[in-house]
Amino acid sequence: MTILVTGAAGFIGFHLSQYLLEKQLDVIGIDNLNDYYDPGLKQSRLERLESYQNFVFQKADLKNKAEIDAIFDCYQPTHVINLAAQAGVRYSIENPDAYVDSNLIGFINILEACRHYPVAHLLYASSSSVYGGNQVIPFSTRHNVDHPVSLYAATKKSNELMAHTYSHLYGIPTTGLRFFTVYGPWGRPDMAYFSFTRDILAGNSIKVFNHGRMERDFTYIDDIVEGIYRLINKPPLAIENWDESKDDFSTSFAPYKIYNIGNNNPVPLMRFINALETALGIEAKKVYMDMQPGDVLRTYADVSDLERDINFKPKTSIEAGIEKFVQWYQEYYQ
Repeated sequence: MTILVTGAAGFIGFHLSQYLLEKQLDVIGIDNLNDYYDPGLKQSRLERLESYQNFVFQKADLKNKAEIDAIFDCYQPTHVINLAAQAGVRYSIENPDAYVDSNLIGFINILEACRHYPVAHLLYASSSSVYGGNQVIPFSTRHNVDHPVSLYAATKKSNELMAHTYSHLYGIPTTGLRFFTVYGPWGRPDMAYFSFTRDILAGNSIKVFNHGRMERDFTYIDDIVEGIYRLINKPPLAIENWDESKDDFSTSFAPYKIYNIGNNNPVPLMRFINALETALGIEAKKVYMDMQPGDVLRTYADVSDLERDINFKPKTSIEAGIEKFVQWYQEYYQ
């Protein structure tokens, strides 16, 4: 098995690649090492991965079709895990073009490569943001997701539609993974828990949006990685005589499946902040703000099909996960 991981120097891509390498699997990592956030952090992740003999890195941008095709032609991956994307809800409001380039053009190039250099399974990152304006909780893969509230969410929903098309036309088994607020060591500096930690340690105030009246299904990185790993050798099967009037929307007459990977336990924003304060031993100075455009009040993952299919459910508590993050943060940034 040779696994190609896009976004290998990113947060989830780094952790997944390291996990696969420790399982003695061959990993081909792709990343463009862009400057959306501190490239030094990406470089530090990459240096750790390059210490493994079974890791090969290729600096490439997914929107460059010729580069991607050349990598597939050279390494002939058996499995592909597409984690490269332009992330961030608020950034998508300010810089929509970046999301079209990375999340749409980049993904079609991956699909085309999987078409011309057939793989046993393509797994790709979707997002809990696709649930958008949905009110029924917990969010289920059986629910309609046609009401996004950010362009980022719209591109992730588009990825699911594009993957389905290629599963149907070319028989490529595809699995979309709707991640719910992933956090942990080596995380993204643009995420709230990261910037909160930085500001609390510096004695600066933190902005608490919607006056703290929000909930997030925070999911610790190790749980995300374990879920992905268990799904690698579980390519979806086409369902004969699939009927939209009674069958699950996350399945299909094509070899296609969608899963939520979330903690199944929404955490109030104030509990999350309290966990940070406890781990740091510092009380945060708080400035209470109104809701931001593109945000949602609550995320809450139904993971019943994940439990059914791979006997797995994320379980790390916010207090345990935040403590591990703070330990890493203080060590990395001294």
